[in-house]
Amino acid sequence: MSFRFLTAGESHGKCLTAIIEGMPAGVRVSTEEINARLAGRQQGYGRGGRMKIEKDKVIINSGVRHGITTGAPITLVIENKDWENWKIPMSVEPVDLENPEVRQLVDEKKITHVRPGHSDLPGSIKYNHRDIRDVLERSSARETAARTAVGAFAQQLLKEMGMEVFGHVLRIGSVGANRDNLPEDYGQLRQKAESSELRCADNNASEEMKKIIDRAKEEGDTLGGTFEVVALNVPAGLGSYVHWDKRLDARLAYAVMSIPAIKSVGIGAAEKVSEIPGSQTHDEIFPEEGTYTRKTNSAGGIEGGVSNGMPVIVKAVMKAIPTMKKPLNSVDISTGQAHLAHYERSDVCAVPAASVVGEAMVSIVLVKALLERFGGDNLDQLKKILNYTRMS
Repeated sequence: MSFRFLTAGESHGKCLTAIIEGMPAGVRVSTEEINARLAGRQQGYGRGGRMKIEKDKVIINSGVRHGITTGAPITLVIENKDWENWKIPMSVEPVDLENPEVRQLVDEKKITHVRPGHSDLPGSIKYNHRDIRDVLERSSARETAARTAVGAFAQQLLKEMGMEVFGHVLRIGSVGANRDNLPEDYGQLRQKAESSELRCADNNASEEMKKIIDRAKEEGDTLGGTFEVVALNVPAGLGSYVHWDKRLDARLAYAVMSIPAIKSVGIGAAEKVSEIPGSQTHDEIFPEEGTYTRKTNSAGGIEGGVSNGMPVIVKAVMKAIPTMKKPLNSVDISTGQAHLAHYERSDVCAVPAASVVGEAMVSIVLVKALLERFGGDNLDQLKKILNYTRMS
């Protein structure tokens, strides 16, 4: 059994589409839960005007019958409400550019002033585009709405298997959460994070984060940050040490790094392991009633590319968004001359939203690894195999 997906669609096109292959039959699907994850991706202090337009709702067109997966490919659609204003500029069919009104609508959306830090310039070079609109429409983080919906499917399967995945924000710009203020209990941590506008479980830090976001907005600037994704009750043995591309930590890093603006991914203690000796780095193992236990989790639940039964911890660093009201120096690719970068309606800070996408990508990787290890074309079969493995 192989779990995989593909997304398609543009930021201001008619819709976003995703196809999921390999979802076992028999999984109960809650459209409400999928829409809740989509809403979570759209929320967060520092988000821009687009979120006031789009109210993402998933449309499931295949692979689910009477609320239960059938084992067939699943097709998802998320409509773009702003499409009404883009029908001519983003038309799939040829348009009459000899018509002055049509020409004006198309030219108004044309972009030649590239943004440093975005895919505008390298994308236009790669595909030989003369209008950056052809680059940004697909490279836009709007695409992650489709991934979030796919991840919500994955999360519902993980939930059936007794697993849970959630994300929370650790830092926005210069303000970081104090670990001493975060609940040790993961249930409380998730609850506090999801009740925060910034998905940060440290209330004091959240207030300071809001202040620097407001300041950045006033200055026409943007902010990045750090989030963490936690996966609970992950069975030991997912991934492999025998091939480089089967290592679970490598696959998680690949998936999370694919989220727009993510520049660094770490597992467990991440970069801190470079600062401390091995005696403080590695998680000691103790016998406990026929099994094993640990008192620490610096490894983030993965050793040698294989899950070890502890919570899987993935951290990601997101850069500041490259679209700014106070634009940077750049060039106009139509003339080759100096020009200020283009400004497209955007967010000041999207780290909370990125943490929701991070949840989705971690969930997708875990489902793929779970099915590779335990197989199962239907949910009952998968549960029997996993429960037998856990008992033995």
